Amino acid sequence: MIPAPLSLAENAWQASALAHRHRVDRYAAPYLARRSAGAKHPVEDFLFTYYTQKPGQLSRWHPGAGTVLTGTAAAERLGWKFYREATPEELEASGAPGQGSGVVLDLGKFLDQRKEAVDFARIILGRTALRPAQFGCFGLHEWAMVYQQEANQVRHEYLELRLGSTGTDQVVEDNKIRCTHFDAYRFYTPQASGLNELRPTRENQRELEQPGCLHANMDLYKWAYKLSPALPSELVMDCFELSWRIRAMDMQASPYDLAAWGYPPIEIETASGKADYVAHQRAFSAESAVLRERLGAALEALGATR
Repeated sequence: MIPAPLSLAENAWQASALAHRHRVDRYAAPYLARRSAGAKHPVEDFLFTYYTQKPGQLSRWHPGAGTVLTGTAAAERLGWKFYREATPEELEASGAPGQGSGVVLDLGKFLDQRKEAVDFARIILGRTALRPAQFGCFGLHEWAMVYQQEANQVRHEYLELRLGSTGTDQVVEDNKIRCTHFDAYRFYTPQASGLNELRPTRENQRELEQPGCLHANMDLYKWAYKLSPALPSELVMDCFELSWRIRAMDMQASPYDLAAWGYPPIEIETASGKADYVAHQRAFSAESAVLRERLGAALEALGATR
């Protein structure tokens, strides 16, 4: 059954848009200030530099599919991608027949143009959710990215290694590395890639990703913004903020000395550090399961409303 569209009056949806901009600014404004000053932050720049969604795009509030925005300000969105004027039938069904006009997401056009992204997201989210979570990686992917760094000099050249190059290499050599995430594995140094028990590729990504992986859970933000503007911005930001917190913990467990940046280390080279890492990892996996389910439900709704 196709649900009836909803309508939002201008004052209601503009209040939501303003609240969303304030929510984004908490993260984006410091990043933009640093960028203007030519400064870097090893933790808090990541979501804006690694992922392709830019602050200006993130700050645009979208109600998601099936919501009619009314009022004169809504007409601006007719110049935005994937928006169109609501039909009289949609206005009536949404309970806003007296508004005269409204703007709504053109879901048909979105699904036609973004079919590949929608299909891939549905597969990766669904298959990841069905797999058992693994909690024995201890964040060693970041260590493998600087293994034998002196021969490579490829990662965060402005940061010091907490244990130095020799100590860092020893941690890599003393532990089993079993990373399941291609977009972490692909940044390993050449000397480290052969130490990973698995060989993640873009082709086998759908078969390897599992819900204990920090990077797979960070990527919920990626799948959310790739489905924008068909998803509500509140869901996208929920994924963003989880990814932000995961990134912070990921870097605390990394080989870098980030104490001066306000990020005390999780010393995964010790038994207590490993236990601390797993506790955080389990908590993030539980949070991510909820968001993964919400994203899956949103995807199914997109198909149902077409």
